[in-house]
Amino acid sequence: MRHMKTGMLCLISVIALTACEKREKSDFSKTLKNVNVIDESNLNDIMLTVADPNEAVTYFQKASREDPERLDLQRGLGQSLLRAKRATEAGVIWAKITKHPEATNDDRISYANALIRQGEWKKAEKVLNQIPPTFETFERYRLEAIIADTNKDWKKADSFYETAVGLTTTPGSVLNNWGFSKLTRGDYDEAERLFGEAITYDPSLFTAKNNMVLARGARKNYTLPIIQVTQTERAQLLHTMALTAIKQGDVEAGKTLLEEAIETHPQHFEAAIRSLRTLES
Repeated sequence: MRHMKTGMLCLISVIALTACEKREKSDFSKTLKNVNVIDESNLNDIMLTVADPNEAVTYFQKASREDPERLDLQRGLGQSLLRAKRATEAGVIWAKITKHPEATNDDRISYANALIRQGEWKKAEKVLNQIPPTFETFERYRLEAIIADTNKDWKKADSFYETAVGLTTTPGSVLNNWGFSKLTRGDYDEAERLFGEAITYDPSLFTAKNNMVLARGARKNYTLPIIQVTQTERAQLLHTMALTAIKQGDVEAGKTLLEEAIETHPQHFEAAIRSLRTLES
């Protein structure tokens, strides 16, 4: 009887131990899975921000093939293709995403962005029109402004640009776009003001600096604005100013600016040298 009781106790202990081991293994598997999800999430973020765009495309293409039901991986692929300047491929991916039952208005905005980069303005406009007006984001109004610009609907463009600026803490690029819109309309004073404002938000935005020079040059003001520039940037801006002067018939002023650009550049400034030789010949 004593042996039977001892045997029963041993059997119960073995069963209890086995159950504990299974529970521990199950808990460990869950923990490991959670860790893998966290690691994957971090890797996805890295791929979408600092990784080489084409490497990110390869990563998300592989991940999407392995798990085609994952909408977040499809979005990652679409975003990576846009970063890699492969707008046509991105458009195909975003079109597919927008047909998914769980598609969001942000997905539709990303699709419109891809269409704009392909030059599909009317199609992009239709996509944006499907989004309720109550859905207000910086990216939505940035794209609306670009489309209004293309349609030469200046009143709408200005309204959309103004709204977009108010919806972001880093409006440098959209202020630059707004300034370029004013530049194409011939409103050079306002264009220069907007370019200057863009530079205050992002002093590294060379495009805005170059556009500011174009706005000044269009008014035959051939002096560089007082802005923070490197020596190389200064030479490039002088070159831009020189070409602007020459196109407006102020050849001597252009020649002087080209010579100054060549002298200013810390290295061999081939573009300016070539422009000067062409002018002299």
